[in-house]
This record gives sequence, C-alpha cells and structure tokens, in this order.
Amino acid sequence: MGDRFDADVYARRLERAAELAVEAGLSAVFVTPGPDFRYLLGSPASTLERLTVLVLSPVGSPVLVVPTMELAAIRESAAGELGIELREWVDGDDPYALACTSLGPLTRIAVSESMPALHLVPLSAAAGVAPELATPVIRRLRMVKDADELAALRRAGDAIDRVHARVHEWLKPGRTEREVAADIAAAIVEEGHTAADFVIVGSGPNGADPHHEVSDRVIGTGETVVVDIGGPVEPGYCSDSTRTYATGPIADEVADAFDALERAQQAAVDAVRPGATAESVDAAARAVLADAGLADRFIHRTGHGIGLSVHEEPYIVAGNTTVLEPGMAFSVEPGIYFPGEWGARIEDIVIVTETGGERLNTRPHGLTRL
Repeated sequence: MGDRFDADVYARRLERAAELAVEAGLSAVFVTPGPDFRYLLGSPASTLERLTVLVLSPVGSPVLVVPTMELAAIRESAAGELGIELREWVDGDDPYALACTSLGPLTRIAVSESMPALHLVPLSAAAGVAPELATPVIRRLRMVKDADELAALRRAGDAIDRVHARVHEWLKPGRTEREVAADIAAAIVEEGHTAADFVIVGSGPNGADPHHEVSDRVIGTGETVVVDIGGPVEPGYCSDSTRTYATGPIADEVADAFDALERAQQAAVDAVRPGATAESVDAAARAVLADAGLADRFIHRTGHGIGLSVHEEPYIVAGNTTVLEPGMAFSVEPGIYFPGEWGARIEDIVIVTETGGERLNTRPHGLTRL
C-alpha cells in the first residue's frame, strides 16, 4: 500500500461525485486541496496562496486548474493516470476565470468546506453566484467507507494499539506530561504512522479537561492519566484511541465511577448496528452514566466519524438522526470529568458491519494500573 489507492478507485469516486452533484442540482463543484481533494484524487496537496482546484461539472469531464510550478506533484496523484484535463496557469494569469471556463451558465455552485476565503471570494466573483457548501454531496461518499478504506482504518487501529501497549514504558510518576508525550509521539511513528497528529497526556486534574494536550506538570503516584493519541497511516487514514491509566492505587469512588464509564462505552458499542441512528448510540452511553449518577460528568458527544480526517461525519450526538449503514466508521468515546480532580475516557474506533459493530481497538478497556 502506497500513499494512494489504485487509479480506478478515484475514477469511481469522481464519477459518483459528479452524479451526486447533478442530483443536487449543482452547476459545478469546486474542490481545493484538503480531505475532499485527497479523497477524490489521492493527492495530499495543501492549499497554498496559488489556486489549485478540481472542477466537477455535469457538462463535461473533471478539470484541474493548477499552477505550473505544482504540476509535478499533481501528476503523481490519480489525475496523472486518469488523464484529467490540466489547465495550467502562471503568476499574472487569472486562475478563477480559468476555473469557470467552459462551464456554461452557473446558477448554483458548491465548494469544499476546507476552501480558504483567499480563494472562495475571488472564485465566487468569477462565477457570478454565491457558493454553497459541497459537504452534502461529498459527505455521502466519504461517510460510507469501501473495503480499501476499511482495511486502511484497521491498519491504523492496529498501529495505535501497539503504541498503547507500550505506554507503561514511559508513563511513570516523576516524569512530566510533556516528557511522556514526546516518547509516545516518537512511538506513534515507529509503529507505522506517518506522523503523530495529536498526543494528549492528562494527569490528575488535567484529565478533567477533555482537550488538554500536555503540560510541564509532574505526574504523581495514585493518579489517573488520560492518554488520547492518533495519527495517519498511508494512504492518509487516521487512528484515534484513548485509554485511562492509573499510576498506583486509587480511591474506591474513582474505581466505581470508572467501572460505570466502562459499562457505558460497552453499551454504546453494543448499540452499533445497521438501521440504528447515530443519536441512539449516544443515548446508550448516556443512559448507563445517568443510572450511575454521572450524567452531568459526561460533557461531550459520544463520537465522531473518522477517515481521511480525524473528525468527520457521522457525529455520534443527540439530535443526529443519520441512519447507520455498513461501512461507516466512528469513535465511541464517553468520558467523565471532575474539574480540579480527575477525569477518564475510553475510546475505540468502531466500524458498522452487516450485523453490528466491529471494534478496531482491542487493548484492555479497564483502568490500566501501571
């Protein structure tokens, strides 16, 4: 497996995206580098001040507007194998007018959600119509993963599990969160990721902040430590897994609360199946914590979709009536937080199968005592 799938995978995605754009009544879809661009072309290009944009239209084949100086990198994407029309431009040209050439009358256009205002404003002016987000179109493609994507997510899950299996090597009283995080970040790459996207080491009271990253706090004895880590594996699919560790004996009330959290996470995983709704998975976790008197300690959604982005559709949250389908992948990560004292979270990536849910992370879920 290299940094992208075979070209025919992207050919199918481009064809389906164009079909969905027609169904949505769009005159054109403009996609700049970012997760949607990588999904459609296999290119990890970044958005720069010079416009690179994929143009999908019902009146013709896909077109790529690209600066001449970026051509070499673009030709390494699926665009090079698929023979997509490349419209080159150099400094002094108007790439926005070039992107709108040969599209016919534009009544409704959509843009990828990662398009920066730097490009959005002049592109809208060139098109002569206010844009809308292409998210409803692309979301339908990216939300249900194909077999190749699921295989990549499984590799990512295995890789991050190998890191969690080694946390005991570095997580010790007397070390700072920052020191532990540096060792974990190195291991994330050693175990097969291209980078460490994020490393959260929340010890003691810092564990009560769900988005705490790291600090120079010295880890003490008898504390809980939240370790939430992840990164991409080629071709760009992400891992994300959280376990909570204890650096020695803990109070009975902490152990009891954590037991309820473990039951809540299991209940949410058990609720995953085709035909269920995203919000029903969230509700399953909350019901267990409410029964344990911990409802007000769970302060975020139960999960988020994952793929080329760490956070994407479907979101596992109250009010989301999206019906789960085989191939969807998302985190299941209830947490409990006691500000100023301690916190805990358990997170697995789960794939919806034909009959239920498949965990991609299999490290022990209980409070791991080091």
